[in-house]
Amino acid sequence: MKTFKTLKIEQVDAVAILKFNRPDQLNAMNREMMDEIIEAIDLINSHDDTTVAVIVGEGRAFMAGADIKEYGSQTDEEFIAFQQKGMRLYESIENSSKPWIAAVDGFALGGGFEIALSCDMIVASEQSKMGLPEVFLSLIPGGGGTQRLIQKIGINRVKEMLFFGAQYDANTLYNWGIVNRVFSDDSFGDEVIGFASKLSRRSSQSISHLKRLANISLSAIDFKQRINDEAQTVKNLFMQNEAQEAIQNFIKKSEK
Repeated sequence: MKTFKTLKIEQVDAVAILKFNRPDQLNAMNREMMDEIIEAIDLINSHDDTTVAVIVGEGRAFMAGADIKEYGSQTDEEFIAFQQKGMRLYESIENSSKPWIAAVDGFALGGGFEIALSCDMIVASEQSKMGLPEVFLSLIPGGGGTQRLIQKIGINRVKEMLFFGAQYDANTLYNWGIVNRVFSDDSFGDEVIGFASKLSRRSSQSISHLKRLANISLSAIDFKQRINDEAQTVKNLFMQNEAQEAIQNFIKKSEK
């Protein structure tokens, strides 16, 4: 795959790994990095041999939010463009047919945490810290943090996280239902690959539909329409060769 300045992309079998690579800046996101992230996400989403995507950070952070020096020096026009590109970044993860996993090892703050929230799952090392500290700058999260967080946990905890702007450890966020798995610091990389590789062995066709149906369950689409969509989808899948072969293989194994 293409070489980037602020990122790395690696491939492990069917798993693509997008790695933020500004470790001296705790992977803080500037305009150049945002452009490269969007391009890299589009590249991974279009890569037929990739069935699962993982995002990680180089060094001590997943991503410590926006690059404040650049962020604070933007003109009004640059700020608006930055926000609009950010929306595209988050949506390109959320709307991808592939599952995306945020593998947080270290700090995931502000926009970094918002990228993790846009992923389908979050796994984290024990040492990780996550939060939305924008209130300390007299701002609010601008990358969907106020909306995506409420889709994952109750409103009282959302308000606590937003109002106080505190950092929360991985085990707390696991107990709150934000983090899917907490892996040990020493074996984090191996456990992430193992987790993603296991997912990559599931039917990519099924996973794509499961992601779509799970996401629309949070939408304003009428419940009856969503249920009908689910019924039509399982009917379509049942009639395809992939499902028929899997069903017959299961029957043969169960008869042994």
